[in-house]
Amino acid sequence: MVEWRNRRRSGNIEDRRGQRFSRGGGGLALLPLIFRIFGFRGLVFVVLIVGGVWLFGGDLQPVLNLLTGGGGQTVASQGEVPPGQEEEAEFSAVILADTEDVWNQVFLEQGMDYPEPALVLFSDAVPSGCGFASAAVGPFYCPPDRKIFIDLTFFDELSGQLGASGDFAPAYVIAHEVGHHVQNVTGVLDRANAMKQRLSQTEANTVQVRVELQADCYAGVWAARADRMKGILEQGDIQEGLRAAAAVGDDTLQRRAQGRVTPDSFTHGSAEQRQRWFMAGYDSGAMDSCDTFAAERL
Repeated sequence: MVEWRNRRRSGNIEDRRGQRFSRGGGGLALLPLIFRIFGFRGLVFVVLIVGGVWLFGGDLQPVLNLLTGGGGQTVASQGEVPPGQEEEAEFSAVILADTEDVWNQVFLEQGMDYPEPALVLFSDAVPSGCGFASAAVGPFYCPPDRKIFIDLTFFDELSGQLGASGDFAPAYVIAHEVGHHVQNVTGVLDRANAMKQRLSQTEANTVQVRVELQADCYAGVWAARADRMKGILEQGDIQEGLRAAAAVGDDTLQRRAQGRVTPDSFTHGSAEQRQRWFMAGYDSGAMDSCDTFAAERL
């Protein structure tokens, strides 16, 4: 069991639990108007416009909002905070504080400042700079916001449906998402996205796997350094983390969902890969051990 009680909590927590979000009116939708005026020729024109924006790497969302009338203001209303989550919320704040202490130290060693991310706790769905997301997508990091988003019910799913019990499993999840933040501030995510735009879907998936495995490795770096700094780990914690990494491996999830595994569609890595890269970071405690982009074997 991770030693987390009675320790510092991060101040970078945004608690949006209980808030309900809906999309307000988005204004005039041009697509029906174009169809009424120009018929199917107008739809061909729209397809060409959207295709041109996509081909040259532009942002499709404003175009789609204009065509469909989307992009309206998000309206928030306060509902009831889900009961029974206070321990998970406090745990998350403590683990985030541990990641802050570790990554501030790592960045300081390299002569850099570490801009700490925020952790947003939400219920059911949440707006973000990456779009409007439901809890079904699981925990995620949004680079434009520099924020991590988690619906705490995912921790129940992790232990119940996915079989990753123990409190180090959710700690690993938070540390993995913080790993994406580290990639964002060091420019890795921008470089990876630029690479993916020039590649086929299968090749782009491989790049994304390298991104995710590096975040797993950074989670291992966090675990090693946090334990050195504060003695947070107890016997069995690392095994809990490895079970969590295996539970969210692409092959594990695909086998559970569809009864077969399609490696070309992997976006996060197999169970074995995720475990191995987590241990690479844990065994070394160093960022240098996490260069998945230079690795010949993932």
